[in-house]
Amino acid sequence: MDIFDLTGHVAAVIGGTGVLGGVLCHGLGRAGAAVAVMGRSAERGDARVAALEAEGIRTVRVSVDATDRASLEAARRETEERLGPVDILVNAPGVNSSTPFFEIELEEWHRILDANLTSVFLACQVFGKAMVGCGRGGSIINISSASSGPPLSRVATYSVAKAGLNNLTQYLARELAPNGVRVNAIAPGFFPAEQNRALLSDERVAAILGHTPAGRLGEADELVGAAVWLASARASSFVTGAIVRVDGGFSAMTI
Repeated sequence: MDIFDLTGHVAAVIGGTGVLGGVLCHGLGRAGAAVAVMGRSAERGDARVAALEAEGIRTVRVSVDATDRASLEAARRETEERLGPVDILVNAPGVNSSTPFFEIELEEWHRILDANLTSVFLACQVFGKAMVGCGRGGSIINISSASSGPPLSRVATYSVAKAGLNNLTQYLARELAPNGVRVNAIAPGFFPAEQNRALLSDERVAAILGHTPAGRLGEADELVGAAVWLASARASSFVTGAIVRVDGGFSAMTI
């Protein structure tokens, strides 16, 4: 099982202060990687770092605005100085809204696209270029969504952003493969988290479960296996451009 060992690798988890991103920090750290917890919230970041350190995981908190290139560049430099060159990047920021389509204001449209798609574009430029420059390859893992296609109801802008993320993932997989950088995405099904809690009414949960062969919502740690697999150059050396669905069979259903 040593093909899943990430000892000696450095992972930057953007959105590591969130629910799903935080769980991925622990999963990658337990596999041996040093982990940079990246996000805006100092309070949540410090709490995450404390929890990781309690497990003996080498970690740092790095403040970042994922929608700002200069902030991402500074975060990359700080991580390199404190942990070493990043060769695993996880893009897990997320913002959502249930605003009805005809009521979506342009400000909300741009805010959600920026948080879910532009941030990934910028991070892949900043960290991907550094991976190429190091000449040692690397793994970029983007967090997509069950709504990336076909889209779910009530989340128009979010669905557009995640569909774009899938396309960007596959584009970059082709572009960066000659440099040994693999680019993949994980598309979770329905995992209760801060950004979707308001959307998960009893009625909506019942509809989701009726469309999910596993018959339940996901647990955040059920994403860890896919993340560690994609992060490992030995375990997934021939995997790039993949959209890995971890959704209890949701995407396999029609009626």
